[in-house]
Amino acid sequence: MSQVASPGPARTGPHGGTRQRRELNRAIRQSMRDLAVQLSLLTHQIGGRLDLKGTDLDCLDLIDRYGPIGPGALARRTGLHPATMTGIIDRLERGGWITRERDPDDRRAITVRLVRTRGPEILRLFGGMNTALTQISAGYTDDELAVIADFVRRTAEAATEAAAELPPA
Repeated sequence: MSQVASPGPARTGPHGGTRQRRELNRAIRQSMRDLAVQLSLLTHQIGGRLDLKGTDLDCLDLIDRYGPIGPGALARRTGLHPATMTGIIDRLERGGWITRERDPDDRRAITVRLVRTRGPEILRLFGGMNTALTQISAGYTDDELAVIADFVRRTAEAATEAAAELPPA
């Protein structure tokens, strides 16, 4: 994994700065909200075509990236209650999306693993978005893409931290 250089120290404080900077920060927050909504709607539409819920697709993505993974670890990554995770895992297994296997390190425990032959179904439906991202990225230099990648990574980390600070539901 390549390291992305940090853009350096902020030129103004977190809440201060010039009027232009405040407007740019506001525009970024608004665009991030728009992005979150549009990606949620896209995920909902794709899930509907596959008879999956948005949370199911999120779990499949996490299993793909971090699996095989135990149900407890998956519940922690999603912030979902373990009982809720059991229902999701049952649904994904019935749909042929995952398999449950004995954990090789602890025969009493199980892990879940993605059924690799099902992945292309999801990738095909996300193909339009993936193509669009490739086209958008083509308009930026490598240095600009490094800054964008750093910004998106740090924003995702901030969202993870903010979720962790919420009281349990």
